[in-house]
Formats: sequence, C-alpha cells, structure tokens
Amino acid sequence: MLDWIKKRRSIRKYTTEPVSEADVQALLEAAMAAPSANNSQPWEFVVVREESLRRKLAETHTWSYMCADAPVVFVVCGHEDRSNHWVEDTSAATQNLLLAAAGLGLGAVWAVS
Repeated sequence: MLDWIKKRRSIRKYTTEPVSEADVQALLEAAMAAPSANNSQPWEFVVVREESLRRKLAETHTWSYMCADAPVVFVVCGHEDRSNHWVEDTSAATQNLLLAAAGLGLGAVWAVS
C-alpha cells in the first residue's frame, strides 16, 4: 500500500487507451470504501465517458482542462444535507480513488470546481 501512496502523481496528459469497465468498477469500489462521519457516505459518483460531456467539464474551471482528453472522468459529488462533514468525506473518497488509480497503473489528477 505504501508503494501506491508513493507512486501517486498528478497526471494531466493521458493516452487514448480506454479504461476498462473492471478498472472503473475497482476505482468506484475504492472510493466507496472511504471512511465517512457516522458512515453517512454523503457522496455520489458520476462516470463520464462521453467526449462532448468531458469537453464541457473541461470548461467548468481553469484547472479542469484535462477532462477533455481523459478517457474517463469521475465527478465526485458531495451531499451537504447528509453530513456536516461532507467535504472531508468526499475528499477521503477522492483520495482513495486516486490511490487506486496509481495502484492500477492509471494516471489521474484531482480537479476541484
């Protein structure tokens, strides 16, 4: 596990190789395994593969431009009505996803908007 943590980097340029459904499922499972206050799990994950939607996501923030070229984008949504700690909880879920990506040999980056 320590190797995954040390291997994780913010990657902003991607290959055109698609991400398999098995890898997408593994990334979602890792994210959902994150701790959350009172086990509220105040998150929702949207998997975006469609090019036109990824391009729109790339335009939402100065630092989300890389969404346009990524083969898949995970949008992590937090529900503030389900927990007073939704920011921390979704951050933990996102970190799990990023660590799992590194473990699978995938490049990933966290873009906040």
